[in-house]
Amino acid sequence: MTYTEFQERRSFAKRELLAFAHGRLIDDPPAGFEARLPLPPLLMLDRIVELGRDGARGRLVAERDVQLDDWFFQCHFQGDPVQPGCLGVDAVWQLLGFFCAWRGGLGTGRALGCGEIAFEGQIRPHDRTVRYELDVRRCTAFPDSGATLALGDAIVLVDGAPIYTLKGARAGLFRALTYADYPAVSARAHGGRHA
Repeated sequence: MTYTEFQERRSFAKRELLAFAHGRLIDDPPAGFEARLPLPPLLMLDRIVELGRDGARGRLVAERDVQLDDWFFQCHFQGDPVQPGCLGVDAVWQLLGFFCAWRGGLGTGRALGCGEIAFEGQIRPHDRTVRYELDVRRCTAFPDSGATLALGDAIVLVDGAPIYTLKGARAGLFRALTYADYPAVSARAHGGRHA
């Protein structure tokens, strides 16, 4: 699809999210467009069913189908399989980064934190669908640095029951962070704090 078509879309299927993760969804990306979703198994979304904006605000609703043999059930924990709560938080960060790209942000995505998180339930192997309802409170582009940041609140539901609440989740897109020559030892081979 073209970049214009990408920005006009209001939903995305799994194959499109996978293409985005591989950097192949958009045929004519603008210079500096490096946003990606994580590849499986860390990709925590199967589809985005609602995507909209109202000025600097927006809303996303996404879903993931729970699989009996999901990788995390095999190791977290033996005799007590449960999806790690941090993966639900990461899904919200994935959505915030995607929203930044959809809004025209350039660069590479990074999670920036979360004000409050409450876990009030869990995801088990025989559950069916995880739903992420994210209200973006603000999405702002910073022309001087080229960064785009998003802040939002989310509810995570499993089979219709709310199980996690996130307030003040933050993620953004930043220029000049990619480590495209991995695993070579190069200027971006090490992490740490960036100026």
